[in-house]
Amino acid sequence: MTAAFVENGQASDGRAWDYLLQTWRELDVPEGWRAEIDEGRIVLVPPPHAHHNGIAEVVQRRLYRGLPDGLGIYQTLGVHVAPLGKLYVPDLVVMPTELIAAADPETSDPMDASEALLVVEITSRGNAREDRTKKYRAYARAGVPMYLLIDRFDTRGPMATLFTEPNEDGTYKHTDAVPFGKPLAVPSPFDVQLMTGEFPGPAV
Repeated sequence: MTAAFVENGQASDGRAWDYLLQTWRELDVPEGWRAEIDEGRIVLVPPPHAHHNGIAEVVQRRLYRGLPDGLGIYQTLGVHVAPLGKLYVPDLVVMPTELIAAADPETSDPMDASEALLVVEITSRGNAREDRTKKYRAYARAGVPMYLLIDRFDTRGPMATLFTEPNEDGTYKHTDAVPFGKPLAVPSPFDVQLMTGEFPGPAV
């Protein structure tokens, strides 16, 4: 993971977010990489392992089975965590399709994270801590109803954890965790069982 920092003085008059967002819009990010905004800097995230992408495909396919009309599942969609001035690009985001359709076609502005119904992050070796801590707190603060963390590098072994009922203090009231190989229930409006035994490969 590499980072591009805002230089001192370029955003000292309270326009830090505007400056960062404009820079983010104009970045020429290498294919497969993602650019995020966290703690006043732009961070470039390298392409993930093939197993990472395979897990995302399994999750997306399973969620589609229970996906209500009016919702879509999106990859590489930036979401803005307004209370914290952060911009993340989750592995998967479930968002109302009408919001996507209404987005300005001339810009690549992020969507408001508070509008997401579900955010999915799949850990890589280099970013597992951020997904478990900073992103967990950010999605809770944004009021995302469900945060699905698929952690191939959990010290207990590979785990899938669904966090629900966000608090304003940056925590979730309810946690449901299962080891890979066990099904994980994803509640309404999806009402599906996520079959973690279908995930490809061991943790690498």
